[in-house]
Amino acid sequence: MRIRFGFHQVIVLLGALIASTAWADSYTDTIELFRNAVSAEFFDKSYGYAVFPNIGKGGMGIGGAHGKGRVYARGAHVGDTKMTQLTVGFQLGGQAFSQIIFFKDERAFNEFTSGNFEFSAQATAVAITASASAAATTTGTAAGASRGDDDARAYGDYYKGMAIFTVAKGGLMYEATIGGQKFSYKSAK
Repeated sequence: MRIRFGFHQVIVLLGALIASTAWADSYTDTIELFRNAVSAEFFDKSYGYAVFPNIGKGGMGIGGAHGKGRVYARGAHVGDTKMTQLTVGFQLGGQAFSQIIFFKDERAFNEFTSGNFEFSAQATAVAITASASAAATTTGTAAGASRGDDDARAYGDYYKGMAIFTVAKGGLMYEATIGGQKFSYKSAK
């Protein structure tokens, strides 16, 4: 039995291979970005984490955000997640950012992966901005960062068993909004 591939099938196959490699690399690259920017204690001591390589956010009065991610437990990919956010208030513009959520223990992990999980508007994230002095900011927790991309460090605390960190990728957004993030989860099994 001979299998024959035409030119178009080869192009589609190569495109799918390149896209899947780039997609996989975006997770690996994002995890490494956070590993270099966040206290190693979070990776070493957390039960697991959810990582979102790219979340897009935009708004003009009413806004929203969306991103896809992967969930890891003890370093192994165990499922996929999606984040959606709806905000209301003064806002104008758009931006892209990466996000990681650390789960301090199995209870926090189980709460997140129970199906549909939602952070309230009171949940805060440590925003890591590399290449700037005094570069990490947060609301409600202590944070600090060093001078460059390769050695940025940010320190935050767990809130209800979870710690959230973000890194801005680009864009400009002015906002004073109220809104929470909602997550769905699908096991990889």
